[in-house]
Amino acid sequence: MDQYRVGVIVASLRKDSLNAKLADALQRLAPEALLFERIGIDDLPLYNQDEDAAPAQAVQRLKSQITSSQALLFATPEYNRSIPGVLKNALDHASRPYGKNVWAGKPAGIVGISVGAVGTAAAQQHLRTILAYLDVPTFGQPEVYLQATEGFFDGDGGFGRDGTRKFLQGWMTRYVAWIKQQAG
Repeated sequence: MDQYRVGVIVASLRKDSLNAKLADALQRLAPEALLFERIGIDDLPLYNQDEDAAPAQAVQRLKSQITSSQALLFATPEYNRSIPGVLKNALDHASRPYGKNVWAGKPAGIVGISVGAVGTAAAQQHLRTILAYLDVPTFGQPEVYLQATEGFFDGDGGFGRDGTRKFLQGWMTRYVAWIKQQAG
């Protein structure tokens, strides 16, 4: 396969989300072999098992976008040492009903940025635990726990520091190789 469709899930609904900025800036470092598609999770109803037989249009769209992706990229903030509820809701919707888990087998990268010094380490560990249960292989190293400081992003939406750009370019290079390996 020459190109890979990567579904991008940003787990923040905030207008000026740092994680949306991170996901967008990372895409600029990717080769043309990766085609990124943002998968919206802001319009999903709260998961209710009673609705599994007739899911809302937004849930059908979510599942369709995940199904058409060959890989995933999660960009998540950390809320109270875990993932945001909106992300857990999306994970639940796309894994249900039992036996209809569209996440299964999709290789995923996980990144995150916050203003806190530990970045999003705890949220990412919780997300890895959930994804392991959902049969989503996750890219392991290097891990990307970033702290947003003055000048992190430049005025054009890229990375404002050479060291950060170099680190994330290395991450992207390894992520692409890993996706290709997973795709067989």
